[in-house]
Parts: sequence; structure tokens; C-alpha cells
Amino acid sequence: MNLLEAVIIAIVEGITEFLPISSTGHMIITSSLLGIHTDEFTKLFEVAIQFGAILAVVVLYWRKFFDFRSWQFYVKLIIGVLPALLLGFLFSDKIDRLLESPTTVAITMLAGGIILLFIDKAFNKPRIESDDQITYGKAFIIGIWQTIAMIPGVSRSAASIIGGMQQKFTRNLAAEFSFFLAVPTMFAATAYSVFVKDWKQSGVPRKGYEIILESTDNTIAFALGNLMAFIVAIIAIRFFINYLKVYGFKVFGWYRIIAGIILLILLLTGVISEDGQV
Repeated sequence: MNLLEAVIIAIVEGITEFLPISSTGHMIITSSLLGIHTDEFTKLFEVAIQFGAILAVVVLYWRKFFDFRSWQFYVKLIIGVLPALLLGFLFSDKIDRLLESPTTVAITMLAGGIILLFIDKAFNKPRIESDDQITYGKAFIIGIWQTIAMIPGVSRSAASIIGGMQQKFTRNLAAEFSFFLAVPTMFAATAYSVFVKDWKQSGVPRKGYEIILESTDNTIAFALGNLMAFIVAIIAIRFFINYLKVYGFKVFGWYRIIAGIILLILLLTGVISEDGQV
């Protein structure tokens, strides 16, 4: 991975992480088209730059995150992230194999797109308008919805937003709680990938931070990628909240359907192979 490829993938992460179109799916497609999907540093990079994206949420909603008088807010986030932490720990290897499958992404992009076309009509009678009304039970249920996004292409944002709307949240509150829940969820995934997980680079197990620090190029790519993901994510979050209040999810549904069809065509015509090679 060179610096230009790192910047491209980071921009894709920043744009797609908080939109209901699947950041993981888009990064898999992007790295496949760039011909670097099977590179071990690329796989690590795609997880590690989530740190920049979640930092954007903390900066934009800093009053919420640093209001230590509202301790219930932190408890709700902890409860909401528990299902993802548990399933991630139990099925880490299976999830890694799914992450390498463009076909999985294509199918889930299509399925998720169809669901988004009808989601506004399915949950059109919200009753909960502020996070003070979110109970611990509702936070846990949304956390369960979020675990569906462990399948590449499903979209963590879409899964948790739909979970919130199913619990009678307004679209705006469902989106914001999805952003809040992303912080501990993605921080845990990033920390695990950098400090705990063994990456088999050249067949030798190594920690993520060792791979990042082994060369100046890797270190610069990691730092630049997180910076770009941070900047772009701030813009994407502001756009999404404003757009969602007025127009809903339908355009994202059509986008996913079109993207899924294009990816299937690329796979069927051999432009992209199942192992991610172009």
C-alpha cells in the first residue's frame, strides 16, 4: 500500500462509516480494485483508521461525551456495545474469513438496499425524541441489532439506526445514538486489531502495532489515514444528519442496490475475483 492508496481508502472510510451504506463493504471493493486487498497491512489499515472516524464523533458531540454528570449516558453505551464485544470475541476467525469475500458484500449490499427502501414507512410513528428517554433495555436491543453488521456489507450504521427506529426512536435520535454507539464499538475493534490480534505477515504472527511501526511508510500511512478519515467523517456526519431529517433513507437504499448490482457484474465477469484480486 502506498500513500495515495492509503488516502483513497481513508476517504472512503470517512464518507461511508456513518452513512447506511457499509464502510467495510466499500473498503473491500476499493482495495480489491486497487489490487491490494490481500495485503496484510491493508487489512489492518482498514480496521485501524476507524479511530479517526470515531474521533470525529467525539469532537462533533463533545458536550455529550464530556458531560460527566450524565453517567447514565456512559452506562447505556457500555450496555449497547456488549453484544458486539461478545460475538466479536467468539467468532473473530469466522468474521475475518467473511471480510475477505466480495460476494458476501455484493449480496448484503443488495439486501440492505431493499430494506432501506421501506424502512421509513415501516417505522413511521416514533415516540422517543431524546436520549434521556432511552432505557438500558433499549440500548441493549440496539446493540444486538448492531451485531448484524459483523457481516460485511450490512452497515453498522444502518443496523443500529434501524434498531433504534424499531424501538420507536425518531430518525434523528436513532442516527445520533448510532454515532454514539460507534465510539466504544469501533474503539474496541481498533484496539484489538492493533494491540491484541496476531496478523500473519509473510507467515509470521505479528501484532498490529509492530506492523505499523516496522517502516516509515507504514507509520505515515497509518497517521495520514486516520487524519483523512477524521476530516472526511466530520463532513459526512453533518451532511447525513441534515439530509436524514428531510429526506429519509430511500436514496441510500437505491445506492446500495446499484452498488451491489455493479459489484456482482464485476465478480461474474471476472474483473474482481472472489479472493479480491483484480
